[in-house]
Amino acid sequence: MAGPVPARVHADVKAGLLELIEHAVERGWSARRACDRLGLEHGRYQAWLARQAAGRLDDLPPGGHPLHGILPGERAAVVELFETWGETDRSHRKLAHRGSRIGLVHVSESTVRRILAAERLVLPGQPPREPIGRAEWPPWLEWKPNRVWGYDFTHFTRARVAAIAILDIVSRKWITTLVSAEESSTQVEVAFTDALEAENLWAAADARATDALVAALASGDRDAVGTAIGDGQLPLLLAISDNGPQMRSHTTREFLAGVAIARQFGRPGTPTDQAWIETLFGHVKGEWPHLEKIRDPGELEAELELVRAQYNGVRLHAAIGYVTPDDEHEGRGDAIRKNRRDGLAQARENRLAYRRSRAPEENQ
Repeated sequence: MAGPVPARVHADVKAGLLELIEHAVERGWSARRACDRLGLEHGRYQAWLARQAAGRLDDLPPGGHPLHGILPGERAAVVELFETWGETDRSHRKLAHRGSRIGLVHVSESTVRRILAAERLVLPGQPPREPIGRAEWPPWLEWKPNRVWGYDFTHFTRARVAAIAILDIVSRKWITTLVSAEESSTQVEVAFTDALEAENLWAAADARATDALVAALASGDRDAVGTAIGDGQLPLLLAISDNGPQMRSHTTREFLAGVAIARQFGRPGTPTDQAWIETLFGHVKGEWPHLEKIRDPGELEAELELVRAQYNGVRLHAAIGYVTPDDEHEGRGDAIRKNRRDGLAQARENRLAYRRSRAPEENQ
């Protein structure tokens, strides 16, 4: 053993130290000098001697019995509380407050939990909720650019503004962005107005917005919308989003209905239902981190436009086969992907032809 004797040691260690000190005393050392050499306080040595004589050299288990400890009657009351109110409260914290509320027992929340664990009593969890299936794409939807858009808000805290973005789900083209200090249906309307203008869709929107379709979309009645679509009156496109108040508002519904845009919402608490738009600003803020450091809203808006141009025209997007969103949106994506496949195949043939025309020792 090196250094001072620890605060708690096994009885065998104590017996060995006492034996060493006794041996040293027999050889002419004082007990105090031997204790100093062994790193043991002289008072502990005397206490150990007394406990050894009484046969109690082992340390008592830690904890003890505090004067403020829980009484047997209180323990029984906690068990009774569990049996009576466990199904209702389903929480040890609520049970503790329930006990005080009905005057049965006054104990802390942690005490309730500790007693239930000691008694091997388990509170029932929350009942499982019936899973809600993800909404299917409507049968009239064509999977091509400008047929399904997603939109969402994000915050830039240093500039104290929010930004709404509209994304083409098929091509991943970031169509437009609006920066504002507010998040309301007004911002949604302005963003969609800009997006329709940017994509030259106003004429198509006017042509699709028949009175029957507009009335059906504005009512929010699925049966009415289905009837109008069944009569051949198809919406211009589908707009998907989460369940934010700006998206659910009557004003937003009426505006989108007026331009023949149908709506579809993700399940509450399930952002993966509209993952395309939910992840847009995650990529943007991750790849252009300086945006979150900008404090001036005007500067942020200008910088977002520069980033949007680079996102659409330069950045290769993995989800669409490593072409740019502009390529996919404008119909060049298939040709670019085919050109790469052809290039890879031709490069392989060139390597094979090169090595076949050489001597074996030259191909090492």
